[in-house]
Amino acid sequence: MSLERAVTAFAGMMILLSVALTVWVHPGFIWLTVFVGANLFQQSFTGFCPAASAMRKLFGLKTEAELARLG
Repeated sequence: MSLERAVTAFAGMMILLSVALTVWVHPGFIWLTVFVGANLFQQSFTGFCPAASAMRKLFGLKTEAELARLG
């Protein structure tokens, strides 16, 4: 799995989780949804994503471009 796909999957999972927590636990969890959305928005402009940095270090994931060069 590429780093880009992992980040997309993680963001989607976090949004679904935060919506479920908002509905079934406490309305304040909506701020987790806002945080994830704001992070995705800023990443589209800056190219920096904290989750991508963490996944690269923790799991050794490679970007699509790195995988294309290897294979």
